[in-house]
Amino acid sequence: MSDFGSTTPIHLERSEGKGLAAGTLGLWGSTVIGLASTAPVYSLVATLGFVVLAVGAQAPIAFVIAFVPMLFIAFAYRELNNAVPDCGTTFTWGTKAFGPWVGWMGGWGVAVAGMVVLANLAQIASIYFWDLFGLEFENNDWRVLLVAVIFIAAMTYVSWRGVEIGERIQNVLLGIQYLALGVFVVAALWQFFSGTAPNPTPFEWGWLNPFGFTDWGGFTEAILLALFIYWGWDTCLALNEETKDPKRIPGRAALLTCVLLLFTYVAVTIAAMMYAGLGEDGVGLGNEANADDFFLAIKDGLLGPWGWLLVVAVLISAVSSTQTTILPTARGTLAMGVYRALPARFKDVHPRFKTPSFSTLVMGVVASLYYLGMSLISDNILQDSILSLGLAIAFYYAITGFACVWYFRKDLFTSARNVVYRLVLPLLGALMLTYAFVQSAIDMWDVDYGYTVLFGIGGTFVIGIGALLVGVVLMFVWFLFPRSKPFFQGKSLNRDTEVMVPDEPEVYTRSIDGGL
Repeated sequence: MSDFGSTTPIHLERSEGKGLAAGTLGLWGSTVIGLASTAPVYSLVATLGFVVLAVGAQAPIAFVIAFVPMLFIAFAYRELNNAVPDCGTTFTWGTKAFGPWVGWMGGWGVAVAGMVVLANLAQIASIYFWDLFGLEFENNDWRVLLVAVIFIAAMTYVSWRGVEIGERIQNVLLGIQYLALGVFVVAALWQFFSGTAPNPTPFEWGWLNPFGFTDWGGFTEAILLALFIYWGWDTCLALNEETKDPKRIPGRAALLTCVLLLFTYVAVTIAAMMYAGLGEDGVGLGNEANADDFFLAIKDGLLGPWGWLLVVAVLISAVSSTQTTILPTARGTLAMGVYRALPARFKDVHPRFKTPSFSTLVMGVVASLYYLGMSLISDNILQDSILSLGLAIAFYYAITGFACVWYFRKDLFTSARNVVYRLVLPLLGALMLTYAFVQSAIDMWDVDYGYTVLFGIGGTFVIGIGALLVGVVLMFVWFLFPRSKPFFQGKSLNRDTEVMVPDEPEVYTRSIDGGL
C-alpha cells in the first residue's frame, strides 16, 4: 500500500469515502442550506441602504449585475463537481488544476471567510436578541459578547450533531425568514397602493436599466457591495458527499439558490423603494442614518405593533447563517486533513453522527476566540475585518473559476457545451471577481475606507490582505512537517488522484438516528 494509504485510518478503498453521512440531502435540503448560508434577510439589512447611497434608483439593477459573476462561477462549481464531487471544493479543485500551493491557499480563503463572517453574524444575532427586550448595549459589552459566543457554541453543536438535524432546523429558520420578507413586500406595496406610504414612489423601468448609472465610482462601489450578498450558495457544493446524487444535485442546488436570491433581493429592493422613496431624510433610503439598518428604521411605521417581526427575522437570519457557515469550512478542512494538507486530526469523522467532528469543533472555537479577541482589542478592528471579507471571497471564487478552465483544458473544444460552461462563463466570472478583488484592495488602501488606520493605510486593506498572507505563513510552516510531504510533493492529491469520496450505492447510509 502507498505511503499515503498506509498511514490513513480511513482507507481509499472503503466505499464510504471520508466517512460522512452519504445520501442525506436531496435537492430541497441542499437548496435550503444554500439559501440559509447567504442570510438573505441580514444581507439585505446590511447592504440595501449603502447600495442606494451609491447609485440611488439604480439599486435594483446593481443587484442584477452583481448576480452575473456569481452565476458564472456557479457554473464552474457545477462542472467541477460533476467531475470531482469532493467536499474540499476549491481546495481540491485548485490542487488538481494548479498544484498544492494554489490549492492550499484556496482552502485557506474559504476558512478565513468563514471565520470572519461567523464573528459578524454572532455579534448581529446578539445585538438583535437584546433588541427584542428593548435593550441596547455597546458592541463589545460583555452581555453582547456572551450571547454571541453562546450562539456560536449552539450552532457548532448542531453542525457537529448531524447534517440532517441541521437541515430540519434550517427548513424552519429559512421559512421564518421568507415569511418576514413576504410580509415586508406585501405591507410595503399595500401602503404604496393605498397611499399611506411615507413617500410613495411609483415603479420605473429605469430602475432596471443597466446603462442608467451616472458615476463610475458609485457603480463599482454598488456592485462590490451587492456582489457579496450572494456569497454562501457554495455551501451546497461543500455538502456534495452527503447528497443523494453527489454529481448532479449540489450543482443544481447552487444554481437554484443563486436564482432565488436574485428574485428575493430585487423584489425586496423595489418594494422598499416604492414604500420609502430615495429621500435623504425620514425613512428615505437615501438617509445615511438608516443605511446600516433600514429595517429597524421602518419597522414600526410599516408593521406597527408587529414591527418586532422584522427584528426576529434578522436575528434568525444571522443565527441560521452561523450554523450553515460552519458546514463548508469544516468540510474543507476535513478534506485538507485527508489529503495531508493539514494535521491528521482534521480528518476525524464522528463514528455515530458522521460529521467532521474535529474540524467542526475547531471552527467553533477559533471563531469564538477570534470574535472575542477582535472585540476586546477594538470593535472598529472587528468591523474592518468584516468589511475586508470580500477579498477572501473574491480570492477563492476566482481560483475556482480559473481552476475550471485549466482542469478541463484538454476537453474545452470538444463540444459547444464545453466551450460555454467550462471556458467562457467560468473565465468571465473569474476575471470579474479578479477585478473585484483588485478594485476592492485599491479602495481599501484609502485611510478613509473603514474604521481604522494601520501603518498609515486603510486598516481594512491591512486586515484583508494580512489574513491571506497569514495563510501563506501557515502553509510554509506546515510544509516543514514530515506528514505534509506527500501533499506538497503532489503524491496524495494531484490531477490523476481518485478522490476519496463515497461510491454510489443503491441505498445510502444515514447517520444512526436520522439526525434526531
